[in-house]
Amino acid sequence: MARSSPPLQSPEHLPVLLSEAVAALAIKPNGCYVDATFGRGGHSREILARLGDSGRLVALDRDPAAVAAGREIADPRLTLVHMAFSGLAQVLDELNVASADGVLLDLGVSSPQLDNPERGMSFRFDAPLDMRMDTTQGETAADWLARAEQRDIERVLRDYGEERFAHAIAKALVTARREFRISTTGQLAALVDQAVRTREPGQHPATRSFQALRIHVNRELEELSLVLPQCVDRLKTEGRLVVISFHSLEDRIVKRYLRDQSQPPKLPARLPVRAAELPAPKLRLIGKAIGPGPAEVAANPRARSAVMRVAERR
Repeated sequence: MARSSPPLQSPEHLPVLLSEAVAALAIKPNGCYVDATFGRGGHSREILARLGDSGRLVALDRDPAAVAAGREIADPRLTLVHMAFSGLAQVLDELNVASADGVLLDLGVSSPQLDNPERGMSFRFDAPLDMRMDTTQGETAADWLARAEQRDIERVLRDYGEERFAHAIAKALVTARREFRISTTGQLAALVDQAVRTREPGQHPATRSFQALRIHVNRELEELSLVLPQCVDRLKTEGRLVVISFHSLEDRIVKRYLRDQSQPPKLPARLPVRAAELPAPKLRLIGKAIGPGPAEVAANPRARSAVMRVAERR
């Protein structure tokens, strides 16, 4: 029987697609699950509420503030580890967890990270230009902008922010840094605003640039590409992988990976191999991609771009 758990939602952060994601995991009361993106624990709390006494939940987060907040959950079934999710296999090995009944990935940035000025992820505040999810290591956005070549800044803005004014913005940033270090979010937002000639109605000119730099600083797409195979390898038969993405670059990686793993391998044309001799696909796609409903978007506008995909291990 599932037992009681702490309140399901943190006041700082509303978990997106909460009931849909946990339902998609098809929780077994005595199963072992992995929440690879703990955040403020909204999904983890709901998983714990459905687990029995012998169930287990392993949670990871690269943000030390998230891990500190998670220490408030005094539940022996939960093991919370400070680690980027690309270290999932390492964490499970260290915990002697050979396989799991389900893995959840809730990608992107959390509300506390956006709303805390000190994190430097939002142009709504004038604060140090940090942008790191793990504030204990790595290079800040300010450090990278101070040394990067113009062509590299342009590439990041174009590839990760889909910014059509990437060249003009990169040129403006390199010109400005000859006179001063771009060290605050306010400085960066102002420089982008001056360089961008036009913008979509209702969108700040710096939106795409901030997204692109955050993705680059945290290696978000590389992390995602590294963790997906680890998730599949660690799933038990009929175990579920649930992934929530928040922008097209993430969702494209997830969609292609799940599709490829749910089909037989592609072999060279005319190779004399029978279909029955091909290795079986590792995954079975479960349903179609879904997003939040109107009520959830009204309650939490940041949920509007979310896309959830689900697959099951064969």
